[in-house]
Amino acid sequence: MKQSPIIFPILFCILITLFLSSTEAQSCNSNEKLAGKNSLLGRLNDSDRCKNGKFSVASKGSPLVVGNTNSIMTINSFEKGGDGGQPSECDGKYHSDDTLIVALSSKWYNHGQRCFKLINIYYNDKSMQATVVDECDSNKGCRDDIVDASKAVWKALEVPKDEFGETTVTWSDA
Repeated sequence: MKQSPIIFPILFCILITLFLSSTEAQSCNSNEKLAGKNSLLGRLNDSDRCKNGKFSVASKGSPLVVGNTNSIMTINSFEKGGDGGQPSECDGKYHSDDTLIVALSSKWYNHGQRCFKLINIYYNDKSMQATVVDECDSNKGCRDDIVDASKAVWKALEVPKDEFGETTVTWSDA
């Protein structure tokens, strides 16, 4: 009996769907050990692994952004004399607006835990990576959903110049 080549991809998709739905439904006890220290769950902070009886995806230090997070991208100058004002929080230096860099809202910046880490930024059908170098301080008027990006980021995402200033994007940890 000859089998259709399409049956294997369909079976694979069904198995993956069943696996994912079964792991999402798992409950947990905050006192139990979930995994070895080299696995993803093992790298999570013990207190963050189990929240309200469900496994949590939070990392030790900076909250891990696994999926794409909705945000507002604003434009910022990281140069001396630019609208960013002060030197960057991560290194106390000014940076060229021609570099692919961003400042994140305080909750995502998380006391510098994302300093010099790459994030993926998605706009329409474009994506690129930028380095976190600064905080957009929520205690000083910055909203809590901001990715404050250099002109280079806006250009890399091919945002039309007449739209420079503020636009909706999604982002994730790289």
